[in-house]
Amino acid sequence: MPQITYRQAIKEALAEEIERDPNVFVMGEEVAQYNGAYKVTEGLWEKYGDKHLVDAPISEAGFIGLGIGASMLGMRPVMEFMFWSFCYVAFDQLLNNGSFCRYMSGGLMNVPIVVRGPANGGTNVGATHSHTPENLCANHPGIKVVCPSNAADAKGLMKTAIRDNDPVFVMENTVLYGQKWEVPEEEYLIPMGKANILKEGKDISLIAHGRAAITALEAAGKLAEEYDIDAEVLDLRSIRPLDVEAILATVKKTNRVVYVEENKPFASVGAQITSIIQEEAFDYLDAPILRVSTIDAPQIYSMPLEKIQIPDADRVVKKVLKIC
Repeated sequence: MPQITYRQAIKEALAEEIERDPNVFVMGEEVAQYNGAYKVTEGLWEKYGDKHLVDAPISEAGFIGLGIGASMLGMRPVMEFMFWSFCYVAFDQLLNNGSFCRYMSGGLMNVPIVVRGPANGGTNVGATHSHTPENLCANHPGIKVVCPSNAADAKGLMKTAIRDNDPVFVMENTVLYGQKWEVPEEEYLIPMGKANILKEGKDISLIAHGRAAITALEAAGKLAEEYDIDAEVLDLRSIRPLDVEAILATVKKTNRVVYVEENKPFASVGAQITSIIQEEAFDYLDAPILRVSTIDAPQIYSMPLEKIQIPDADRVVKKVLKIC
């Protein structure tokens, strides 16, 4: 199985879906002639032309609104945010219009739009370019939110998202764009709402989403090698729909949980998962649920300090040792 980068995997997903469905197009700032700010769409404009790769002005509210309107008319737009941090200027379009149309029309109107781009810190771009809004977006019924942690998932989830009839927000990670994983050559789809066990274990469950799943996997390696602790790592893949069944299954198996995420801790995805476990699997817990999150402060610009702010494997190990 060939290894390709996370960036290449997303590009392949976009190309395959454009070839499969003539209604698919990609729109965003610099996605066409400039190949995208992070080169995710490199070469697609030359291959598929102006009808499928469309440069947008620097007006997120404007072009997201255009995409929602196009989706209502039968197109399947894939809208790129240069950073998900810029979603806030398009909130009315995304969260007040796009999310509720199917419900408010009694199912007569779908909004099959994908909105994608990087949503992460750790790249020294400051507080206004480092938001992780997956918890905020998932708070809106009608929106689906996915956070792929590796190249294979990025491709499979992107293809599924493009074929879905609801708005799907894909939160990528610039730190992962250049990293390689094995990706199947044949066509495949990964369903939303289906978590993935990255590593089987019996002593504790490390549950995570996005790049934090990779951090959890690294921590699991250290726990096994240095402390003889066999950690299970569960990658949620999507925040909404959420694979509650997989979460409860791993809790009932190991009886201890640490949630790992790059969200800030207040009202985070981890807080939601903790609540679910408390309500539905409390009797299976042998220790309190603990969380490892990004330190609760605006994203720090200083790179050495930002590395401390975002969870790393050592911080996960230290947290695990409190309950194992």
